[in-house]
Amino acid sequence: MVYKIKDVAKRAGVSSATVSRVLSGHPATPKETVKRVRRVMEEMNFQPNLVAKNLVSKTTGSICVVLPQISEESFSNSFYIEMIRGIVKQARDSGYDVIISSGANETEEKEAVSRLLRGRQVDGAILLCSRKEDAVVEFLKTGGYPFVLVGRSNQYDDILSVQTNNVTAAYDATRHLISMGHTRIGFISGPRELIVSADRLEGYRNAMRESELRVCPDWVLEGQVLRDSGYRAMSAYMSLSERPTALVVVDDLISFGLLRSLKELGYRVPDDLALVSFNNIQLVELSSPPISSIDMDMYFQGYTASQILIRSLKLPGNRSSEMHKQIVPHRLIVRESSVKARI
Repeated sequence: MVYKIKDVAKRAGVSSATVSRVLSGHPATPKETVKRVRRVMEEMNFQPNLVAKNLVSKTTGSICVVLPQISEESFSNSFYIEMIRGIVKQARDSGYDVIISSGANETEEKEAVSRLLRGRQVDGAILLCSRKEDAVVEFLKTGGYPFVLVGRSNQYDDILSVQTNNVTAAYDATRHLISMGHTRIGFISGPRELIVSADRLEGYRNAMRESELRVCPDWVLEGQVLRDSGYRAMSAYMSLSERPTALVVVDDLISFGLLRSLKELGYRVPDDLALVSFNNIQLVELSSPPISSIDMDMYFQGYTASQILIRSLKLPGNRSSEMHKQIVPHRLIVRESSVKARI
């Protein structure tokens, strides 16, 4: 038998409007009422007509996550997987579906998210990275579309965002290596157009300057967030007459490539070269040696971004200061890659 909203309302002892509010997740509905109505829905095996519901409410019950590029690398990096896991968990708890969107470049990313939003397939978007001049952020902001940026925007200071202080995080990583007695410290960055790369480079430079240590231009390298970047970076360092004794590395994946290269060359970590990297993905504990890393709590960043977006969708007129910009704390996890064993 196919039940209608009025059938659920009659059995639950509420109005049809109340059942509709429960289905749409209206925040003003009393919790006990929500529990009672949902329990009746389960008992009746009630399946709402989502098409009709969306036409009435003018919502889709879906949000999209915009990955920075469409490639296998995006999904091989636990950085993104953990963030998406947090987004999906919170969205599911709030009754929303999640659609993954991407493109091979910035233009394709904008076209993809434009199709979803203009075609009324999703209610809002979460961006997982930020560029210095970001066409996707520009499109969403000027178009008035609901979105949350994971990261910092150079263009707009008033958008909803979830971020960590990457300048301070890189400063802390560099200061740790300095405290271990290193004076020749290099830095391996990500793509220069990403704000996270610029912020972490700034933090590294701040720590070196504060300790009156020299930053050699040859010690600062740029690469993609891939294992091969670490492998290539090590080849570049080997050609130098004066090499760094420690490195701050912008991502754990790059550190894996560095470890492979160092092993092939017969060097030991941390005796010959110490490492600190970022994101603290699960595999860093299993590497040889385990890698010191800055934990950015990617799951919580994703969860919080999803929470902020959905809250803004349900309460579009309420953009409190608490929603405006969320800063997630970081912490340095020290392991063997940066600390010499005591004999």
